[in-house]
Amino acid sequence: MMDPTTDNAGHSGDPGTAHTALEALRTEIAKAVVGQDAAVTGLVVALLCRGHVLLEGVPGVAKTLLVRALASALELQTKRVQFTPDLMPSDITGSLVYDARTAEFSFQPGPVFTNLLLADEINRTPPKTQSSLLEAMEERQVTVDGTPRPLPEPFLVAATQNPVEYEGTYPLPEAQLDRFLLKLTIPLPSRQHEIDVLTRHAEGFNPRDLRAAGLRPVAGPADLEAARAAVAKTTVSPEITGYVVDICRATRESPSLSLGVSPRGATALLATSRAWAWLTGRDYVIPDDVKNLALPTLRHRVQLRAEAEMEGVTADSVINAILAHVPVPR
Repeated sequence: MMDPTTDNAGHSGDPGTAHTALEALRTEIAKAVVGQDAAVTGLVVALLCRGHVLLEGVPGVAKTLLVRALASALELQTKRVQFTPDLMPSDITGSLVYDARTAEFSFQPGPVFTNLLLADEINRTPPKTQSSLLEAMEERQVTVDGTPRPLPEPFLVAATQNPVEYEGTYPLPEAQLDRFLLKLTIPLPSRQHEIDVLTRHAEGFNPRDLRAAGLRPVAGPADLEAARAAVAKTTVSPEITGYVVDICRATRESPSLSLGVSPRGATALLATSRAWAWLTGRDYVIPDDVKNLALPTLRHRVQLRAEAEMEGVTADSVINAILAHVPVPR
């Protein structure tokens, strides 16, 4: 008989085992993706917080490969949707289809019914279709013809987008941007990392066949649930809570910003800081945890004033300046 605390892959639900398994993700994903440790960590933090991730980078920096490698290493079901200008909301959520044999309508689920949805180049489709993901991301269900249908657990949307200055893109609405827990920027690789990528391809690496690259599952859903339970027990002192609030309130008072971080953003920063603390081996949050997660958690929740943008100011530079000036608790 199978141990009830063990999932299909043989992973237990013990917090210590879960920590070891999730730490092994970096090593495993590195078999397919070179030099993206920060993005891997961000995706794991999002899974621990039941959040969603927006990956931004120019074409060809392995955004799609990164998400596929994560799903493979975690033994999660994944589906990919290529967002295009003619994509309809029902192409994502599913729709009612008439069955002539039974003379009834039946629901045909869309690709959103999966564990890890890869929304590829999400900003190449109009806002109406982008917004079709709002209910799925927030409520973890899809409503079609008045009937709510729950999504699988775990569920994460990993959306990729090209930088907004590229032609043929539609900026994401503020309401949808705020639904993403993290916005991770995927940089161009360093010279050595790019040499490593080319060397792998010269040796026969096929990004479409991750099994052949030696990628194997190192964690499973039971590990993820055990990790989430451990993160929920991570201690947050009143001083840390106040520090998070002070950072977010400072964004609302910044002369460079027309829109600061909402209370939802403050809650998100607290959650990601707890997950980061647990991943680094602590059961309590320190100010450095908050600092480390401030940029990816907050950069997409603020809006620059036009004049600041014209002067070359960025959201990251404003947040970094705020972190440098808000008093750090001892």
